[in-house]
Amino acid sequence: MDRPDQIRQEILDKVAQFYHAAHSPEPFVPGETRIHYAGRVFDEQELVALVDTSLDFWLTLGEQGLAFEEAFAAYMQVRHAILVNSGSSANLVAVSTLCSAHVDNPLQPGDEVITPAATFPTTVAPLVQNQLVPVFVDCVPGTYNLDVDQIEPALSAHTRAILVPHMLGNSCDIQRLIEIADRHNLYVIEDTCEAMGTRFDGKLLGTFGHLSTFSFYPPHHITTGEGGMVATNDRLLAKVARSIRDWGRDCWCNPRTAKHDGACGQRFNYQIPGVPGTYDHKYLYSNIGYSLRPTDMQAALGVVQLEKFASFSQARKQHFLQLYQGLKPFETELLLPSWDPRTDACWFAFPITVREGASFTRNDLVRWLEDRGIETRFLMAGNILRQPGYKDIQHRQVGDLAGTDQVMRNAFFVGVYPGLDQPRLEYMIAQFAAFFDRPAGE
Repeated sequence: MDRPDQIRQEILDKVAQFYHAAHSPEPFVPGETRIHYAGRVFDEQELVALVDTSLDFWLTLGEQGLAFEEAFAAYMQVRHAILVNSGSSANLVAVSTLCSAHVDNPLQPGDEVITPAATFPTTVAPLVQNQLVPVFVDCVPGTYNLDVDQIEPALSAHTRAILVPHMLGNSCDIQRLIEIADRHNLYVIEDTCEAMGTRFDGKLLGTFGHLSTFSFYPPHHITTGEGGMVATNDRLLAKVARSIRDWGRDCWCNPRTAKHDGACGQRFNYQIPGVPGTYDHKYLYSNIGYSLRPTDMQAALGVVQLEKFASFSQARKQHFLQLYQGLKPFETELLLPSWDPRTDACWFAFPITVREGASFTRNDLVRWLEDRGIETRFLMAGNILRQPGYKDIQHRQVGDLAGTDQVMRNAFFVGVYPGLDQPRLEYMIAQFAAFFDRPAGE
């Protein structure tokens, strides 16, 4: 009879063969093959890891999750990484962590958090859910990040934190933002879901604030399908974040070392005031939490994808530079992206704003590109306060948010992800050129 390890190897060999038969990249046919703005980039290694883990039939988070957390923390050079089921959940966990009674000087209902109005909805949603008051500042068209000059004018006696998303992989002057936060004793959360691998003055984004968040949804820098991460250097914040991810329970035992009575050996010795005797620590809940855990199969994908991240990052940078150089002839009517010279960006996408007074509209250009198979997207929510679900939330704003409204009217982006190649990039640039060469009125 075949041994299980022999059968497993036969299965995995067949999975690798299946990848080459079913998922090998197809040749690009100009005008017919759709050029996506982002997508999964994988080979037989991811399929093998996924199937290999599934054969163990450990359906929840386990050994692969711990391995991914450790590898991610090592890459980021942070002490703690907490794996969750999405970037949105990562934001919820990060904000909720700072609201926990176990944190020194926690955020309270009614406290204010400065954040840009040009954002993604689930950057703001956790503030609303935790009864905090977002204070919206404008963005800078071209960088698409919050205007750091507006942070101090936005301060009030109720300001307690800054939540800064790094839009499309770009960075604001995060060093100055941290200096302002330190001066005014503010917490900082970095939403790094679109900026994994970007460095500011040599330091990785996601390592400046008290907490940072990441997304592993397929369009992002690496993918686990659905998934995200919370990172921090603070042991207490990490413990609270893990508790909130795990139903709010107080138990901290590492599954690698935990036995039936818990690694601490004190599992049944905990007391709850008003409850006679002792209580099982695995069912002691010290935070209001959720179940925000991914599966071990997803984590297995993350381990493989992280090993490839250096090549993914390099491809994104090269693709961005090629598009930037190819679109420079059209700068009189297109505002191309800009960045702080200290930023080494690992771009999520290539943002473009149609200048005010241009001879065409954003919709004219976007429809031209889409009709020729080039996928486009608008910049997330645009002005979040103009979105139906958010227009009536309690908030403050600084100024008229004119830059944010300009982005909402005129900005969009195309892809730079590693799945692109030279024929696709050259075709994209050629179609922009064809748009500007088209007969008047077409």
